[in-house]
Amino acid sequence: MNGISFSRVMAVMSKEFTQLLRDRLTYAMILAIPIVQLLLFGYAINTDPRSLPTAVLVQDQGTFSRSILGALERSDYFAIVRDVRSPDELRDLMQRGEIQFAVTIPGDFSRRVVRRDGARILVEADASDPAATGMALAALAALPRYALMHDLDGPVAPAGAASEPFEVVVHRRYNPESITAYNIVPGLVAVVLSMTLVMMTALGVTREFERGTMEGLLATPVRPIEVMIGKLAPYVLVGIIQGSVILVMSRLLFDVPAEGGWFALILGLVLFIVSSLSLGFLISTVARSQLQAVQMSFFYMLPSILLSGFMFPFAGMPAWAQYLGTAIPVTHMLRIVRGSMLKGAGIAESLPSLVALSIFLVIVAGLAMARYRTTLD
Repeated sequence: MNGISFSRVMAVMSKEFTQLLRDRLTYAMILAIPIVQLLLFGYAINTDPRSLPTAVLVQDQGTFSRSILGALERSDYFAIVRDVRSPDELRDLMQRGEIQFAVTIPGDFSRRVVRRDGARILVEADASDPAATGMALAALAALPRYALMHDLDGPVAPAGAASEPFEVVVHRRYNPESITAYNIVPGLVAVVLSMTLVMMTALGVTREFERGTMEGLLATPVRPIEVMIGKLAPYVLVGIIQGSVILVMSRLLFDVPAEGGWFALILGLVLFIVSSLSLGFLISTVARSQLQAVQMSFFYMLPSILLSGFMFPFAGMPAWAQYLGTAIPVTHMLRIVRGSMLKGAGIAESLPSLVALSIFLVIVAGLAMARYRTTLD
């Protein structure tokens, strides 16, 4: 048996490096994926979110109320973005997902503090994502001790002798027991559908290019929009079945609440499925091999999981990461399915996410049609 020839090994290595450099997409992915992961995990991911949007209903305009609001903002966990006039407005804002916390200071708060008569404030938290509110709620424990420390002097100094001048009553809404499954399991609808539908469509069309069967289809008078509809329609049914299975199992196995909002959920599911399939079709018009299709699909899935709010709190990400996350359809599908199942959110509450999915669908489908026409030449 002859020994290993170093020159032959070097020749094979040289061939592989040359082939790798010629495959520009693979070469770009090798460099881009670790860089993207480093940037996302280093800068965008934050398991201790701060500056969470908070609305306040202040029915007592005294000094004590202003001190409490100032203490909340100084804690860095709360960012007061709205000053509302009624409890109904607070509930609407929280149901639409525009705020994470709602603080109510009753009209007799100052009088009760001075008299040491069981003064209370109410803090309602959107606990549909327990990871987003856990640290902020823990910080509230110290609020009664330091919020009024500079106000309880002079004639009202005796009030400061009490253990705590007031009490913070916390209501965790939508997920009072902070069960993680209530947040994660419904979100799997968006993540699983995105992973399977985008990749299946991209691979299905690219496979025809590799096998040469696409040439026969291109030679027919079938229009690009007809090709796209014909290829995507079967996968729409697949996506509906997948989504239905996940929703039913989430209810049966994990007892995830089903509060309503079914029409918004169904509409959002259909828009998301068609959007994901259109994106897969667009990828197939760019990729020229199944390997490239898989690489591009994976490159899309990475930010979809990390920036959508599925694994990490969306509110904890910096502003630039939230802007990127807002452009990802998974983010909006997560809001729709969680809002529907946990909050009973209907069309009105889910409208911003439904509109965002519609815009994404129009843009991606248009780009796919433009790219497909290019392949006809």
